[in-house]
Amino acid sequence: MTPCIFCNIPPQEIILKNQLGYARYDKYPVNQGHVLIVPFRHIKTYFDADDSEKATLWELVEEAKGMLDKQFHPDGYNIGINVGEAAGQTVMHLHIHLIPRYVGDVANPRGGVRGVIPSMQDYRKPH
Repeated sequence: MTPCIFCNIPPQEIILKNQLGYARYDKYPVNQGHVLIVPFRHIKTYFDADDSEKATLWELVEEAKGMLDKQFHPDGYNIGINVGEAAGQTVMHLHIHLIPRYVGDVANPRGGVRGVIPSMQDYRKPH
């Protein structure tokens, strides 16, 4: 069994933390400033976390957003959680993606997270 990469995070990679979780930069960022918010406890998915864990993770999302606003000045954000292999989860330890977005980083950002299924991104087109 491979050790969990989020359970064995080197302390120097932690950029923010609270009592139940931490934030770190994504090693394979979608955009400059892409951050992962991760609980310390090994939890497979968001729906396995308890209410206190969920609350403290969202506190870290807010704190990370403030830090990224000051450091990178993004024009927007995508926030995402992959739950299960069918949804693209590759590390089976809950983590929240906080992805800064910048004007011009893609030709047409309309539809945002709907782009996980490219043909459904533009909801104005009949499908």
